[in-house]
Amino acid sequence: MNEPSQPLSSRAEKARQIAETPGKYKVCVGCDSIVVSKTNICPNCHAYRFDSSPERVIWQANELANKEQSTVAPDDLY
Repeated sequence: MNEPSQPLSSRAEKARQIAETPGKYKVCVGCDSIVVSKTNICPNCHAYRFDSSPERVIWQANELANKEQSTVAPDDLY
């Protein structure tokens, strides 16, 4: 079995940071990735529609914190 690319504890810590400042982030409606608010095109799926409501950002951060990474992130390609 492959090792997860990012431990759950690290994901939980990042989720906590995002949830504390949801105005700095938004959620891609194409792939549910959380990106910084200045992003115009999702780096993962290249979508250009986002949900920037604080409630959605916090919900998605908490959702992603509790499961292992299942998508290929740009860092995985190098």
